[in-house]
Amino acid sequence: MASHLDPAGEQVRPVQIVDLFAGPGGVDVAAEKLGIATVGVEWDSAACATRRAAGLETIEDDVRRYGPALFPDADVLAGGPPCQTFTVAGTGAGRRALDEVLTFVKRMVAREDREEIAKDLAKLEDERTGLVLEPLRWALEAIDDLDKPYRAIVLEQVPAVLPVWEAYAEALRSEGYSVDCDLLRTEAYGVPQTRKRAVLIARKGDEPVNLPSPTHRTYRKGVPREVGDNSVKAWRTMDDVLDRDTPFLVISNYGTGGDPKARGRRGSWEPSATVTGKISRNRVVSLDGAELDRFSFSEAGRLQTFPADYPWSGKDVGQQIGNAVPPRLAIHVLSAAFGWERPDESVLSRLETWRPVTASGDGDAVADREAESTAV
Repeated sequence: MASHLDPAGEQVRPVQIVDLFAGPGGVDVAAEKLGIATVGVEWDSAACATRRAAGLETIEDDVRRYGPALFPDADVLAGGPPCQTFTVAGTGAGRRALDEVLTFVKRMVAREDREEIAKDLAKLEDERTGLVLEPLRWALEAIDDLDKPYRAIVLEQVPAVLPVWEAYAEALRSEGYSVDCDLLRTEAYGVPQTRKRAVLIARKGDEPVNLPSPTHRTYRKGVPREVGDNSVKAWRTMDDVLDRDTPFLVISNYGTGGDPKARGRRGSWEPSATVTGKISRNRVVSLDGAELDRFSFSEAGRLQTFPADYPWSGKDVGQQIGNAVPPRLAIHVLSAAFGWERPDESVLSRLETWRPVTASGDGDAVADREAESTAV
């Protein structure tokens, strides 16, 4: 698989990804399977417990206390800022402050005083809204303070954040990046779950960068999976990734159309509905209505394309899983950001099992990583 090009045209593999708001490791799992080292910054102690159990290098702290100067080996920036203030299910403070956030982007690109911007961010209705601007701060500091721009930048969030990513795109283009951003549907990349994400990828230099092309059909309720564009595969189902012996129905905890009595339903022969932190509340029943075991953490993780044996740890595991980036989607997005060929099943199948890679750099872990890197 071809490596991406640096601005001078030299073939270069990423040295390390610094992953902001890293969660339990969706991007990091994908990176490790591509043979790329990662370090994640995450302040949620439960997510950090999972990351450490998985052998992922982790800094448990507030992203705002750090910057690119503390990660000199990292040449790729990734991030998925907290979404609570932007989601429909959340407070809505981020959506109400959207115009202010877009103004902050312009102020940051204009190089207004950082301390003044920080003071004004603190005045937002919910301080978490301002966290969506942290990746831009890191990107600009890498340029201004280190004269070492990130070779690639990868960001994802809920759909409501797309206008922010579009403002980022304009800002990054002015700094010499090629950028693409849009909404991606996870089932179109082989994730057995319908979920929309706003994704931005940027690469330093003039070479065009594009979001990954879909590999699977988009799910449409009532339309058989065999029907549609023959140039891509059929969407994957819950049955494809779970080991249950008989067909089942999942009855969502959420109402449909605002009616709590109209619970959403998906059959095991369909993709899962969006996995949220409340997935353990979803009922699982047989086709004749008998109650079955609800999804285990391993099963919920598999619907997000985490390995079956991923070591979920700490508290609020359901929330960790619901907040995570699906690793299968992340492999596609990272490969597109680096200008690599589309990953084939030999690469994606690595997600079926987890192999811890410790931060200590012991010989076996390093050998495993080098072997994977050579295989890519």
